[in-house]
Amino acid sequence: MKRIKAASLITAIKTPYTEKGEVCLKTYDFLIEQQIAAGVDGIVVGGTTGEGHLLSWEEHLMLIAHCVHNFGEKLIIVGNTGSNNTREAIKATENGFAIGMDAALQINPYYGRTSLKGVHEHFKRVLDIGPAFIYNVPGRTGQDLTPEVIEPLSTHKNFIGVKECAGNDRIAYYEKQGIACWSGNDEECYVGRHEHGSHGVISVTSNIIPGLMRQLMDKADLVSDLNETAKLNDSLQGLMQWLFCEPNPIAINTALIMTGAVPNNFRLPYQALTLEQRKIGFELLKSVAKQDLVGDDLSLLEDSDFNYCI
Repeated sequence: MKRIKAASLITAIKTPYTEKGEVCLKTYDFLIEQQIAAGVDGIVVGGTTGEGHLLSWEEHLMLIAHCVHNFGEKLIIVGNTGSNNTREAIKATENGFAIGMDAALQINPYYGRTSLKGVHEHFKRVLDIGPAFIYNVPGRTGQDLTPEVIEPLSTHKNFIGVKECAGNDRIAYYEKQGIACWSGNDEECYVGRHEHGSHGVISVTSNIIPGLMRQLMDKADLVSDLNETAKLNDSLQGLMQWLFCEPNPIAINTALIMTGAVPNNFRLPYQALTLEQRKIGFELLKSVAKQDLVGDDLSLLEDSDFNYCI
């Protein structure tokens, strides 16, 4: 638990695909190796960015096992084993811990939403299995996990903390209560870390600029160093905002294809950003030093360059 709470930069790692729509493990390993080289502390396997909702549970659990086996000594492996179905979440979480993941990422039941009493019981059942982050993303679930929900759960022995998308004021409140928080909003994570006391970020942007995100999360001893990272944060705001110009992970998938980091394959229903959107991203990515980008090249690409599979 101490090692997990010390992790300030966790990447919600992208899942790449082959032309036929199968998980591409060769590319997956390349992406994770880039994260390790940049000093990232951990990865979330099969999160929203990793398209866990598009993976079968067999694929999902295979990726967790693959990461534990190949990278477990260098990274904290967080399995997104949450579900809107309590029975399914319990089974997936038990399987995830059986194959060696360090922690789970758990979400409140979405679409078929339940009462706050039901939410509490859902989380209690999955927390009983092993260490877990609770993920509050009301934009996707339609239900905000307020302190009324989180504070009682925070006393559970397996509660790690919250991946919080409701903003830095909420994060500051929790941290003052001794409840660990990781920002779920990349564009707010620097301020959350250095002004509101967050433990760090669970990031989408670190898929493509892990080293720069590492700089943003590191504590600075000198005022001059803090000023430099503040300038870096300002310079990256445009890129971070562009990466969420469409529902995640559409833009990060497009960006990683544009840099040549992953094959040009989307698993439906996701489709690449439009040419006009890519032109904006191209300029933003071009402003980043080549050595700071994941991928060996940067190109705008034509619409016909993208392949769509199921």
